[in-house]
Amino acid sequence: MWSYDKRLQFPVKIKNPNPQTAKIVISQLGGPDGELGASMRYLNQRYAMPYKECKGILTDIGTEELAHMEMISAIVYQLTRNLTPEQIKEGGFDAYFVDHTTGIYPQSASGVPWSAATFQSKGDPITDLFEDMAAEATPLREQSFRLFAPF
Repeated sequence: MWSYDKRLQFPVKIKNPNPQTAKIVISQLGGPDGELGASMRYLNQRYAMPYKECKGILTDIGTEELAHMEMISAIVYQLTRNLTPEQIKEGGFDAYFVDHTTGIYPQSASGVPWSAATFQSKGDPITDLFEDMAAEATPLREQSFRLFAPF
C-alpha cells in the first residue's frame, strides 16, 4: 500500500496564464509519451514480472509517474485558469475549452485523446523492459520540460 502526502512532489506556482503553453504541456499528460501512459505502462507490466524486487521497482516507478501526472495537471490548470474569452481564442485554446473548459483532460498537443495504444505490456519481462527504456528515451518527453520550465 502507498502513503499519500497531499501535496505536489514539486510545488507549481504559475502566476500568469498562458493558453499557448498549456496546449503544448498537455501532451506531457496525455500525449503518446506522456505521464499517463508512463504510469499505466509500469503499473500494468509489473504483474507479469517474475522477480519480486523488479515488480516492486515497476510499482515504485509507476507511482512516481502518477506524481508527475499531478504536477503536469497543476501546470495545465494554472496556465488556463481565469482566462478571458479573448485570451482563450487568441491562445488557440478555444477547441479544448469548448469540450473541457478548464478541466484537465489527457490528450496530445494536437488534441488526440489519450489511448492505451500508446504503451505495450507483453508479459515478457525482457520485452517489457526494453519498451520501458525506449519510452523513457523519447527526446520530446524531457525536452518539453526544459523548454517550458521557466514559466
